[in-house]
Amino acid sequence: MKSLLAVVAVAALSLPLVPAHAAPAPQTRATTTTAATAPAYKQYVALGDSWSADVVFANSDGTPDDTYAPIDCAQSHHNYPKIIAATLGVPIKDATCGSATTDDFTAPQDLPAGGQNPPQFNRLTKQTDLVTVGIGGNDAGIAGAGMDCLNALPVANPLPDGTVPSLPDNPVPIIGSEPPLGGCKAKYTAGGHDRLSERIQESEPKLVAAFRAIHRISPKARILAIDYLSLVPDHGCYPTVPATDEDMAYIHAKFIELNAMVKQAAAEGGAEFVNTFTPTLGHDFCQLPTVRYGEIYGPSVNDPAVGVPAHPNAAGARAQAAVILKYLKNH
Repeated sequence: MKSLLAVVAVAALSLPLVPAHAAPAPQTRATTTTAATAPAYKQYVALGDSWSADVVFANSDGTPDDTYAPIDCAQSHHNYPKIIAATLGVPIKDATCGSATTDDFTAPQDLPAGGQNPPQFNRLTKQTDLVTVGIGGNDAGIAGAGMDCLNALPVANPLPDGTVPSLPDNPVPIIGSEPPLGGCKAKYTAGGHDRLSERIQESEPKLVAAFRAIHRISPKARILAIDYLSLVPDHGCYPTVPATDEDMAYIHAKFIELNAMVKQAAAEGGAEFVNTFTPTLGHDFCQLPTVRYGEIYGPSVNDPAVGVPAHPNAAGARAQAAVILKYLKNH
């Protein structure tokens, strides 16, 4: 999601950026669902943010995939859109990109290493008949809020507000300008109203408009609205997830609100909602390395990779792909 992706600039500075374009479905690791079990599609377009791009810095394939978008979008070679495309045997245009919002559907997205992802809607055509959309978290600002929950201490910040100086400017922002001392619940609910809940609700009309616009551009398309998988636990587990129970319970609840908003927007915008949250319960950041579907710090054994902190890993991508393929088979 937003802000974390800037680090990919370090890996990308020496590599050429290439324009996004259509390409044959890539070869990728098999899932338990085969192409024969789902309807045939002619052209698949994947739209979305970093949790759909399954952003990585490096893995066994090397640097991020620049086949479909600039390298500083940080797409994994094996994100869930590519797994779906390979399984169905359908050509894909993968527009997903780290830090994307719905604004980047219709305008170019400037990227941290100097690249520019064309408007994601540019990949849509009248022949597009399958679209997945994973978006909304950055519109609501939930990524930055999640980083505000992280705490270098195993307890709530004992110091009075205003006594801890801000960090110096950092050209590669990971934790922002404030020291990682938690307190996200207090920050976003100060004054008796929940600003993060308000931002989530304010994002709903943007998603509705996006779904309706896809229908206009690609009238034959089946549009799947993909929610956010279950990575954020409702408690801390220091040091694996360095945050207090109170803050993690708060941000967990906001992710549930975010997914509910995506579901409501899908209903209003004429998209089909695919629930990947419930099937991935029990695989959150607090679980063992071979069990969890995402990484707080980045390094992963699922598969060996250096991913972007607080994002899905390869196992999470495979799990989401399996849920979506099962949905396509059964609906």
